[in-house]
Amino acid sequence: MKKLALLILTVTLVSSCVSKKVYTELEEKYDKLRGNHEALFNENQNLIDQKKELEAERLKLQSELANLEEEKERITNAVNQLEEKKNRLEAEYKNLANDSEQQLSAKAEENRKLLVELQEKEAKLAAESDRLAELQSQLSERSARVDQLESLIAAKEAAMQQLKDAVSAALQGFEGKGLTVERKNGKVYVSMENKLLFSSGSWAVNSEGRRAVNNLAEVLTQNPEIDVLIEGHTDDVPYGGKGVLIDNWDLSTKRATAIVRILVDNNVDPKQVTAAGRSKFMPVASNATSAGKAKNRRIEIILAPNLDAINELLEE
Repeated sequence: MKKLALLILTVTLVSSCVSKKVYTELEEKYDKLRGNHEALFNENQNLIDQKKELEAERLKLQSELANLEEEKERITNAVNQLEEKKNRLEAEYKNLANDSEQQLSAKAEENRKLLVELQEKEAKLAAESDRLAELQSQLSERSARVDQLESLIAAKEAAMQQLKDAVSAALQGFEGKGLTVERKNGKVYVSMENKLLFSSGSWAVNSEGRRAVNNLAEVLTQNPEIDVLIEGHTDDVPYGGKGVLIDNWDLSTKRATAIVRILVDNNVDPKQVTAAGRSKFMPVASNATSAGKAKNRRIEIILAPNLDAINELLEE
């Protein structure tokens, strides 16, 4: 017993010495992650806006293409009419071979003008045909990029839905016990109330909570491309414990890192996972009631897709 007491005292003293450093490092990592989280949200909105812009541009090109096709048909008809008129004049020219030199010269001049006009129309028709071909090429390229972008977005959406279904299946036995799984903003959110995971004021995960996190880890190891953010949240009651923790920031961060360690111990790639303490500042319910406080004391696990392929397509 004396040795055990000495060991506990030693751990407490060491933890007290490094708590501020750990808190600072985690706070910096949280700020970075928060920026990445906001960037991912903005990127998702930008992707949707750019998709709309590409679609509008495609519709515009289609409208221009239709107008050019109408113009081509009009010019073609004009060329045909001029060709008929040319043939008629040539016939008349032959018939007027015996007419006066003046009349013959006038007809020749008219015929020459018609030939020049016909050449101009043919040149314009050729230019319009080239432009039409160029627009068709641009339209095909734009349509291909829109289709590719839509395909990538649809694949990401389908993958996140499959991930959500897999997570729900893995945690099915815990839903209704303070655990929820939902999909929003292109991500999957797993929320666990602290009653499922921790005792009051503690960051040690209990056996049932550990079992839930272990089940989640099995799904995450099969999805190594998913980024995982673990957020610890508290209610607005100030932390009243003693020892290595200072306040609710410390407590929320400790609880988040406790979940991270279980995931990593179950073969989840550490590069996928980030821990963050949010303290009392992102409540999901009113802290005026006991039920609301219980909802606010939670761990949120946010699963986000990798958007590198979509970003590369947009940068081309």
